[in-house]
Amino acid sequence: MTWSAVASPDAVGFGVYVHVPFCASKCDYCAFATFTDRDHLVSQYLRALRTEIERAMQPASNPYSGPMAPAAAVFVGGGTPSHVNPHELVNALQVIPRRSDAEFTIECNPDDVTADLLGVYRSIGVNRVSIGMQSASPHVLAALGRTHSPDAVSRAVHAVDAAGLDSFNLDIIYGGVGESIDDWVATVQHVVTLGAPHVSAYGLTVEAGTALAEQPARHPDDDDQADKYDVVDDLLTAAGYVNYEISNWAKPGHECKLNAIYWSGGNYAGFGCAAHAHRDGRRSWNVRTPDRYIELIEAGRSAESSFEALDTATRSLERLQLQLRTRDGVPLSALDSVDVDDMDELVHRVGDRLVLTRAGRLLANEVSLRLRG
Repeated sequence: MTWSAVASPDAVGFGVYVHVPFCASKCDYCAFATFTDRDHLVSQYLRALRTEIERAMQPASNPYSGPMAPAAAVFVGGGTPSHVNPHELVNALQVIPRRSDAEFTIECNPDDVTADLLGVYRSIGVNRVSIGMQSASPHVLAALGRTHSPDAVSRAVHAVDAAGLDSFNLDIIYGGVGESIDDWVATVQHVVTLGAPHVSAYGLTVEAGTALAEQPARHPDDDDQADKYDVVDDLLTAAGYVNYEISNWAKPGHECKLNAIYWSGGNYAGFGCAAHAHRDGRRSWNVRTPDRYIELIEAGRSAESSFEALDTATRSLERLQLQLRTRDGVPLSALDSVDVDDMDELVHRVGDRLVLTRAGRLLANEVSLRLRG
């Protein structure tokens, strides 16, 4: 499948997201449904996960979703999927119906990645991992609440190379307290040296309810983050990466397939607590805690917490908002010509589409407010 955010949902195929909510420790900035005190539930949770997936293959069990098509892309995130027993994890994941060319990704903590772990993953067709590197500077990692060392990332990448996986991603974060421009340059240069085919670089954000939110002195500075975005874009572009979405760069052919499904408005299933799903305008999400999730699945009930039905106009606008973030941009008709003239530093014309400039990527929300569905 060629990566495209403007392809039709049918063309990009069906996606699957699986949520594994367990972590050894909680990062200060994390607002996801993750838990450090529920390891006693891991085995029970993974059995429930397999049950939920198996039920999804029986159309009568869910009148809203219809039959689950073989997945073009599967992404197992969290939490820390690599924190749980890999044999129990793959026992749950192996029942997901997939295409022969499916992209199959599992998120990993650097400290967890070993040849044995990757061997278990590969036994069911996993061909990509996403490694939470975050920084190459020990003091920045400590400030972010991360527990691994930079050396652990290098060891993880070497293990991935030895395992022969098709691709891997490195996640990095900029804007943490105490991170200098030189620290950030060193992180990006290390990513390039490690040869990551795909890089996700995110500005640190402050989410309500996190430890970071309660400490204003540690909050990121907008100007500092803008400078660091310029740095990562310059260095990765010079190294042959293409920015295909505001926060994602890839070597040609290594773009994340699940991203294409999300950003094209495609259909995807969500399994596990807090997982989201979308099917033809019906967006739903599961209960947030693993305890409640297990209880519902074991009782033979749906784990769905709630849903919303999107009308045609809302779906069209949301699809434009997502496409705006990508290298494909939006049709000329998505913005009034006056707005295009007013924002000539933020968008530029590429053929019959409007694409964000680098300055525009930093102000994408401002441009998005002008879109016409």
